Amino acid sequence: MKQIKVLGPGCPKCKTTYNNVLEALKQTGIEAEVTKIDDIEEMMKYNVLTTPVLMIDDKIVVKGRVADVNEIKKILLQ
Repeated sequence: MKQIKVLGPGCPKCKTTYNNVLEALKQTGIEAEVTKIDDIEEMMKYNVLTTPVLMIDDKIVVKGRVADVNEIKKILLQ
């Protein structure tokens, strides 16, 4: 099962990214554990300065912008 993390302080872009991840999972039927990390100290452990950040299996795949549903689906299906 994939591990997906969305890092961000809770801004609209971060919430949109999180919702896009859920929609992409629903459309593809892929099972994943999705975690939203909004604690600044926790985010610092990943050494990221710009948000939102989308991580899949501990690899940053999108940083500093909102990934749309289709882009996330393509990443998940690779």
